[in-house]
Amino acid sequence: MAIISHKSHDIKTKFHAVSSYRNNHYSIAHICSKYHISKASLMRWNKAFDGSWDSLKEKSRRPLSPHPNAHTDLELLKISSLIKRNPHIGLTELYTKLRQQIAYSRHYSSLYRVLVKLGYYINKSNIKKRYVPKKYHTPELLGEKMQLDVKYVPNDCNANLRDDYHYFQYTIIDEASRERFIYPYKEQTSASTIDFLYRAICYFGYIPRIIQTDNGFEFSYFRETKRVHPFDLECQKLGIIHKTIKPRTPRHNGKVERSHRNDNERFYRFLKFYNFEDLIKQMKAYLRRSNNIGMTPLNYKTPIQVRQHLIINNMINYLSCK
Repeated sequence: MAIISHKSHDIKTKFHAVSSYRNNHYSIAHICSKYHISKASLMRWNKAFDGSWDSLKEKSRRPLSPHPNAHTDLELLKISSLIKRNPHIGLTELYTKLRQQIAYSRHYSSLYRVLVKLGYYINKSNIKKRYVPKKYHTPELLGEKMQLDVKYVPNDCNANLRDDYHYFQYTIIDEASRERFIYPYKEQTSASTIDFLYRAICYFGYIPRIIQTDNGFEFSYFRETKRVHPFDLECQKLGIIHKTIKPRTPRHNGKVERSHRNDNERFYRFLKFYNFEDLIKQMKAYLRRSNNIGMTPLNYKTPIQVRQHLIINNMINYLSCK
């Protein structure tokens, strides 16, 4: 098992990991691999878990009793009094006065630390930092890697009130060119996924090296099992490497997720369809339009233009269709 660095995990990750462990449906190795955690963390959370979310929150590590060398009450009172009488006093001047008035013998850094503790200085290390995404290496070769995902087609777009079907949009995007292929389905199943895979290969004209998905049931078995998912079987047959992202972290599939947001703004916001065939027709027209819109990450070139540029310069890394 790979060594996992220490970091603060989301409370949802803790809850679902411990719940999976206590249900005895999965092995420890499977849970650690799925949630990208270490065995030690899982055991520690399991020991603290009492059924509530609060039990998994980070606890304070402050000691219950003061340190024998901590500042005395007299020293703290004198420090507060000096600052109250001289609100703009500097740290060096305060340190000098304390040494002269009460024979303050502590280190200069100790005075600074106690002032931070009393709230006179803002300890920037305690400020919750904004999440900064790690730099992601986007493949530069056509067909090297694709992202695949599914989104719901909004029910408000269906103008046929007698139609009780729920429709799903399958989307796959080449990371290098940002060219996409989309197609609607009436079911979100492994059979739909496999059918979409072959339609995508026919559309692009090549087989990608890697396909990255989330952990949805249409892509993989989340439960630990000896069975191989039908989508994995098809990928193995075609020579494709299937990778799944960490559970509940859609940002790891950011390119396809961002394209879905564009779909809501450019397509579904104005869409009205009357049957499944009409949806297919309108989605096909929108696909042609979306692949011919310039993108900021592509220096305002369209995905079609970038694809042509990569092919001309022989910047390709895909499997040929037989």
